[in-house]
Amino acid sequence: SPQSNVISDRATLEAKVSELGTAYEGKEIPRPEHWGGYLVEPTHIEFWQGRTSRLHDRIAYDLTEGEWAISRLAP
Repeated sequence: SPQSNVISDRATLEAKVSELGTAYEGKEIPRPEHWGGYLVEPTHIEFWQGRTSRLHDRIAYDLTEGEWAISRLAP
């Protein structure tokens, strides 16, 4: 795919996705022989939003027994 190339608008992207969805419906999508990947299974994610007051927002998500717990952390 032309990842990171400039596209004219979102409609162009959605049209291409629709076109490829139709072309490969019920088929396996081919990939290069050298293709590889990683499976990432996070158990902790933190979102940080800096503020000029230094009272930054920090929100943590922790996966415990299949459920995400949400916590606010001190800046």
